[in-house]
Amino acid sequence: MTYFNSRDIAAIALCAALWGVLNSVFSPIFFRMFGLPFLCDLIGFTALTVAVWWTRKFGATTMIGLVATVVNFIFNPGGTHFLGFTAASIVFDVAARLVGYNIFRNFILSMISMVSISTLSAAVAGFIIGMFFMAGPALAMWGGVLGWAALHAVGGVIGGIIGATLVGALASRRVLVGVER
Repeated sequence: MTYFNSRDIAAIALCAALWGVLNSVFSPIFFRMFGLPFLCDLIGFTALTVAVWWTRKFGATTMIGLVATVVNFIFNPGGTHFLGFTAASIVFDVAARLVGYNIFRNFILSMISMVSISTLSAAVAGFIIGMFFMAGPALAMWGGVLGWAALHAVGGVIGGIIGATLVGALASRRVLVGVER
C-alpha cells in the first residue's frame, strides 16, 4: 500500500497549484502596492493548513512546498525568495507532526495550533528571505532581518486564522466525513 493515496495526491496538487499560481500572480502586485509581504504568507499558510487537515499525513506540506516552488519558478523565474517558503513548508510539516493531527477534533485547539505553526513557519520564511534575498536598504526600512521575519509572521497569523477558520467551517459541514483517516 502506498503512503499517499489518490485523495492525498489530489490535495497536494490542488493546494500547491493554488499557492504557486496565486502567489506568483497576486503577491508581486500586493508587494509593489504596499511594500508588505502579507499576501504571500496568507495564501501559503491558508493552503498548508487546509492540506494538513485534509491529508493528516507527514510529508504532505513538504510536497506542497516543493511543487509550489516549481510552479512559482515557472511563472516567476526570478522569484528565488520563494525558497524561503519552501523551507517554511518543511517547518510547518514537522511542527504539525509534533502537535499531532488529532487537534482537528477540537476547533479551539486546532485554531491555536495552526495559527502558532503558521506564525512560526512564516517567521522562518521571512528570516531566510531577509538573510539571503533582500537588499540591505529595503531591510533597514523594516528593522533588519528580524523586522522582516516579524512582518512575515504577521502574514502567518492572518493565513493561520483564515486556514483554521476554513477548516472549522468545512468540518462543521462534515466535509470529508466518512473517509478513513
